[in-house]
Amino acid sequence: MRCILIAFIFLMLVLPVCVSIYSTCVPQAKFNFNSLYKSGDIMIGGVLISHLKATDYNEFTLHLKKSTLFLTFTNFIWKLKISQVLIFAIEEINRSQRLLPNITLGYRLFDNCMNVQVALRAASMLIAGSDEIITTEDCRGLPPVVAIIGDPLSIHSVAISRTLSVYRFPLISYCASCVCLSDKREFPSFLRTVPSDAFQVKAIVAIIKHFKWTWIGLVVTDDDYGLYALISINEQVKKFGCVAFSESLQANDKAKMISIINIIKKTTAKVIVLFLTKLVVTVLIKEIVQQNITGKQWIATDSWSAFPILGSNENFNSFGGTIGILPKRGEIPGLEDFLLQAHPTPDPNNNLLTLFWERIFECTFQKNYSMTSSTSLGSSSKICSGLEDIKSTRTEYSDVSELRASYNVYKAVYALAHALHDLASCENGKGPFENRTCANIKHFQSWQLLHYLKQVNFINNLGERVAFDENGDALPTYDIINWQPAGDGTVISKTIGVYDYLATDGQQLLLKEDAIFWNFNPTTIPESVCSKSCMPGTRKATRKGQPVCCFDCVPCADGEISNAIECRQCSPDHWSNNGRNQCVLREIEYLSYEDAMGCTLTTTALFGTCLSITVLAVFVLYRNTPVVKANNSELSFLLLIALTLCFLCALCFIGQPSDLTCRLRHVVFGISFVLCISCILVKTIVVIMAFKATLPGNNMMKWFGVTQQRGTVFFFTFIQALICIIWLATNPPFPAKNNKYQTAKIIYECDVGSVTGFGCLLGYIGLLAGISFVLAFLARNLPDTFNEAKFITFSMLIFCAVWITFIPAYISSPGKYTVAVEIFAILASSFGLLFAIFAPKCYIILLRPEQNTKKSK
Repeated sequence: MRCILIAFIFLMLVLPVCVSIYSTCVPQAKFNFNSLYKSGDIMIGGVLISHLKATDYNEFTLHLKKSTLFLTFTNFIWKLKISQVLIFAIEEINRSQRLLPNITLGYRLFDNCMNVQVALRAASMLIAGSDEIITTEDCRGLPPVVAIIGDPLSIHSVAISRTLSVYRFPLISYCASCVCLSDKREFPSFLRTVPSDAFQVKAIVAIIKHFKWTWIGLVVTDDDYGLYALISINEQVKKFGCVAFSESLQANDKAKMISIINIIKKTTAKVIVLFLTKLVVTVLIKEIVQQNITGKQWIATDSWSAFPILGSNENFNSFGGTIGILPKRGEIPGLEDFLLQAHPTPDPNNNLLTLFWERIFECTFQKNYSMTSSTSLGSSSKICSGLEDIKSTRTEYSDVSELRASYNVYKAVYALAHALHDLASCENGKGPFENRTCANIKHFQSWQLLHYLKQVNFINNLGERVAFDENGDALPTYDIINWQPAGDGTVISKTIGVYDYLATDGQQLLLKEDAIFWNFNPTTIPESVCSKSCMPGTRKATRKGQPVCCFDCVPCADGEISNAIECRQCSPDHWSNNGRNQCVLREIEYLSYEDAMGCTLTTTALFGTCLSITVLAVFVLYRNTPVVKANNSELSFLLLIALTLCFLCALCFIGQPSDLTCRLRHVVFGISFVLCISCILVKTIVVIMAFKATLPGNNMMKWFGVTQQRGTVFFFTFIQALICIIWLATNPPFPAKNNKYQTAKIIYECDVGSVTGFGCLLGYIGLLAGISFVLAFLARNLPDTFNEAKFITFSMLIFCAVWITFIPAYISSPGKYTVAVEIFAILASSFGLLFAIFAPKCYIILLRPEQNTKKSK
């Protein structure tokens, strides 16, 4: 029992000590941050930039030597102003009775020193607490900070967000624009008040497309920020142009930078997009100026276009006229007065103000004033009193005319405040969480606040809507700026337009072109193309092994036109003009009455018609004379009527073709010529039979009298009429436009329709003509008393010769000359028949009447 009692007493004495030891957490080391701090009911964290970079950071001990912080005066006060805007927004919310009443917001802001390890350590300190010893046993209550505003750099935000996303801890960046951060599967708790680079790329591409720049260069930062942009720009530019070169760069890669400089020198692209961080572009600009590279139009991203000082006088020859993209500018009422009320304090948690004061007044505080005297600012012997008048200074710090990143910080703070207000205003039973519960404003978890942050949608006191899309991105609106020389010799960034992604198509990009400064001689819009646009009438022919933007211009063929891209064939009724840039109506050609040839042929046909009628009149008047009677007057009359029709049918071939004339010309032609040849054939048969009838015992003429002669002529003509009827009923001739023979003209002609029908018509005429010729030829040696056969033989010889030579002439004659050849054949054969058969008889009747007797017959 004594041993048990001694052991119990020992446990009672030692156990509280052990519990006390194990409930106390002691950090392994203390990390000294430059910071700003103020306590509150709810604390907001911030990871911001004040110093440009840390030059001596021990990655093994995680210690930062303050003596090695690198500062530039303008950069430092510009970054500090962002911190002050965050504080201003918090103070403004704390004074508001509408937003978070009875709740005070506090803040703890750390400087990331442009170092990813420092930024990660700062974020860890913010979510874990910065006290050296944590003694809370139940770990209940709010975390050290409920959300973090920052980091402004994309690469830092990626690293920080990978850690915070595990706990669904909200991180709201005001400047990190990398497309990669829109991936909610990888970064579910990341939000931002600056648009994603996906929209910045669209704005850049819209500017390039607006000015018709199809040949551009591209240099990006060799990290996620730049490589995502490189892929996106390449994809979008390929829709209308080409990327001449695309390179990635790191600030410390001297060899790669020299290589890129040489590429920029040699490239024919005049427009170059620099998708770089300010740190990288600063080094590149210095090298470009040293190399004296001019005549380039630079496109700047939001990471460096806000710093026209980069295009200062010594750099203006190379970088003047730079066009940049910046998030929409905002105006914050009362901010300038607040900035000028800043004052340093001995509090080490607010040492950034001390550093700022030493820098702006070029003095040094005594070491007992602050735990962090900044000996890196210079060995100034002047002692700061803390009573200096900041209103007497004129620096970037007090300039509130170009609030962009600062304005995004302002919106981020208000978005967080609205989310906290919505969380605090939740009524039990109407909450968004399980069983419709609400979160407790004094004890909530990070994922609950994240839920409300994603739902934020309000109009701020400046009249702008603040909201996040499904990817946690801000509404995409940009100002387009241009680096221009000011009257005092400095360089300013002038707003020359806006890009609003949510606007309707065609209204997204609005530019004031007359307000743009072009750093070229002459000061006109530069042209950046691999090959100049083809002139109308030519087409693009890509060069083998080169991008599609590099091409030669090849003239279009006859009958084609182009819009300077590709050739296209004109419609059948049109033809290309001499410039090959417009389709014009083809000249329609046909044998018209107004045409010289048409007029001549018309006159000839009418002359033949009159001549035939005259001969017919002579034969009618002298029908009782022996010459007329001896030549079968009835057949002669019919033959003369047929010849008249042959002359008249030639007129059907002249003039614009129509359905009626096309059908009529071939029908009249076929029937009139068959009638003519039929009469000649019957006359030949009558001559032969008349000779045979004079022989003793031959009585053939009674079998081939007038009735039989008429019937034979009718029968032969009826066969041709039947051929014409079948032809017209099945596939008749029709007017057609022929564009095969002449390119610039359309031959308006009659298509025969059925070639078989047309062939039968001509073949039948040829058959009768052939038979007539053979019979007349056989009867040519009959006694002179019956010399009709000689004249018929001669007439048929002319007829056959004309139509045999007609065939090759018809085939080889182009256009309207084809019809002219056909008319010529009709007239020539008609005149041949008329003169060969009737000229001798008219000669005897009219000039040798003494021979017109039975005795002379």
